[in-house]
Amino acid sequence: MVKPQPTSEFNAHNVSSANVDRLVAALDAQDSADGVRRLRAWARAAVAVRPGEVVVDVGSGTGSVARTLAAAVTAEGSALGIEPNPGLRALAEQRAREAGSAARFVAGDASALPLPDASVDVVWCERVLQHLAEPERAVEEFARVLRPGGRVVLLDSDWATTVLHPGDPDTVAALTSGALAAAANPYAGRKLVGQLSAAGLVVDDRGSQALLQDHASVAWPLVRMLGESAVRRGLIDAAQRDRLYEELTEAAALGALHMSVTMFGAVAHRSAQKSPSAT
Repeated sequence: MVKPQPTSEFNAHNVSSANVDRLVAALDAQDSADGVRRLRAWARAAVAVRPGEVVVDVGSGTGSVARTLAAAVTAEGSALGIEPNPGLRALAEQRAREAGSAARFVAGDASALPLPDASVDVVWCERVLQHLAEPERAVEEFARVLRPGGRVVLLDSDWATTVLHPGDPDTVAALTSGALAAAANPYAGRKLVGQLSAAGLVVDDRGSQALLQDHASVAWPLVRMLGESAVRRGLIDAAQRDRLYEELTEAAALGALHMSVTMFGAVAHRSAQKSPSAT
């Protein structure tokens, strides 16, 4: 019997050469989002990467974060991106070459990192755990590869914080429930601190940032995907869906639209005195 795979195209089990362009477009859009940039800036300040350190970006995608980390560790250190999708990995390598970055990229899975124990100073993992059915295994892997005193950054969305306004409350609730069904681990953001602690790591700081869509433009691909899903599941009918589309369009024309989801972050370290439970 074939085990059903998580729905997300970013999950390692769903790697396909056919969807690379779509994934690149989504990742590039996220890179340019103000909320993502602000939360990354907070995380960089909190983790304080230093020259000469060994850093790993788990689920490195197009390599934008790995290139930033490579610049921070300078030529004295090393920055490695771990990415299961060969198409994304090839693009990351190309962009690193074009940028003159020393960042390197290898194949790998968050739950089985191709790294020895206690070999890394900093692990960065952004918007990966939401795609994993067993995120705890990945956090235990992060703890395993960290050196004593090593730090980890986890940034992830919590899809239960999705807000869409205006619209009939029941219709909006039907649409936003689709965001929960689209991720293997939709409550990832709220679980970060507990997972780090369970892996034997010491939490140092926490942060959050609402990722806001343009208040004057409806993100139609996302909204229509959620709307069609709600109709197929029988949560609303076509008339309710179309009325919501009209209300969102009218609100956008007035600059009164609100669409958001909150992303959370946590920074922790491995104690020099106490080994993580995963080792």
